Amino acid sequence: MSFAKALSPALREVRILCCQTGAGSAGTRQFIASTYPTLKQHNPDLPIMIREAKGTPARVFARFERGVEKHVEVDNLSEKDVASRIAQLLSLS
Repeated sequence: MSFAKALSPALREVRILCCQTGAGSAGTRQFIASTYPTLKQHNPDLPIMIREAKGTPARVFARFERGVEKHVEVDNLSEKDVASRIAQLLSLS
C-alpha cells in the first residue's frame, strides 16, 4: 500500500471523521498527521476533508463518480491498520 501516488480519477472526495481527543480515534489522528501531506501532495485537486467532533467514531468515506459512496470503520485501529483499511477503500491494494 502506497499513498505516494495519484488516486483513481473516479474518486471525487475523501472524508475522514474522528474524535479529536478520544482513544478510539488515536490511530486515525496519527494516520492524518503522517499521511495527509503526502496524499494531498500527490492529489492536489482531490477534496480531502477532515471532520473532528467529540465522541465521533472514526470512519472514512469515499465518494466516487456517479454518486457511489463507500465507507470503512477505523475506530480503535492502529495507524498501520487505518492505512490498510483506507487503501482497501480507495482500491490501492
